Amino acid sequence: MTRLLRFTLLGLLLLAGLFASLVYSLTWRPDAKESLPVSCAAKAPILMPGQALKVMTWNVQYLAGKRYVFWNDQAQGPDESPTTEDMAFSLDEVARVIRDEQPDIVLLQELDNGAKASAYQNQLKLLQERVTDLYPCSTQAYDWKADFIPSPHIFGSVGRQLATLSRYQIEHAERLQLPIASANLLSRQYQPRNALLVSYLPLTDGGQMAILNTHLERAKQADETLPNQVTAIAKVLDMFEGRGTPWLIGGDFNLLPLGQYQRLAPEQRAPYAADSALHLLWDKYPMVPTNTQAGGIDRENWLTHYPNDPSLSGPDRTVDYLFYSPRIKRVEARVRQDDTLRISDHLPVIARFLLPAAQ
Repeated sequence: MTRLLRFTLLGLLLLAGLFASLVYSLTWRPDAKESLPVSCAAKAPILMPGQALKVMTWNVQYLAGKRYVFWNDQAQGPDESPTTEDMAFSLDEVARVIRDEQPDIVLLQELDNGAKASAYQNQLKLLQERVTDLYPCSTQAYDWKADFIPSPHIFGSVGRQLATLSRYQIEHAERLQLPIASANLLSRQYQPRNALLVSYLPLTDGGQMAILNTHLERAKQADETLPNQVTAIAKVLDMFEGRGTPWLIGGDFNLLPLGQYQRLAPEQRAPYAADSALHLLWDKYPMVPTNTQAGGIDRENWLTHYPNDPSLSGPDRTVDYLFYSPRIKRVEARVRQDDTLRISDHLPVIARFLLPAAQ
């Protein structure tokens, strides 16, 4: 081996090492389980066994509104980011709906923090400024984060969060990592890392309730990622159920209810499987909406997703849900559709429950 070849190989190795170090420093590798900070601005009340609890789950699409078809939407449009004016409008509208409904617990998905595409806003902070009198307690967790992604559509930072707002005291919170899609070693560093945001609310009888918030993989085609994520969630819920801990989970599951795959237009079916992996949860636990509601005569009332797609004129599928322990009683539920179609590509799911009475 000539001296020139040795120096060339050494130089290439050094460049590869520098590149690997750069990628490592700019990306995020969360632990499988992490404790999270909880913010309570005031002494919040404590949940009581047997009381009513109103819950809302809503993917607010980083406050982008409905005037865009983004590059990573299923329709693969040209848009890369919303205007600050559109985000300001959506922020006010999200706050308006929350203040009008005044749920006890708000589970939000796709709030940006420090992302180039959303002008580096801390969207949870902006929202909290508008509803802080209602929700003294909150916690948050990233499910996508990187200081720099070299994709031409991003070419900058990403920061996307789950956030839980609570009228009641949150004792502690944690982030549980879910399985992620398979990818090569480099692109894997930049992927979203879907997770569970688990908030533990104390009860006046000394027990606690677990409130879980999630946003599952938005697949471009059906694969094993979503079934693996749902399987992991089922294990966590089974654990709570086995301990006798009342629990509730809400979020954007990116999965269809029973029979809805066949009702979608053929060109809209690509991300989904005919046999929804969500059956791993609905086979054991009650959900909102039920399969009967999502597939019955009034099924249009339970549609929760209005994709950014010029071929669609309104919501056409259900992908957002609340699941809950059988120990909890559902009182009423609905999807708020009438005045939310222009705020996000998802609609808020709202339900009222009765917690189990003290033992």
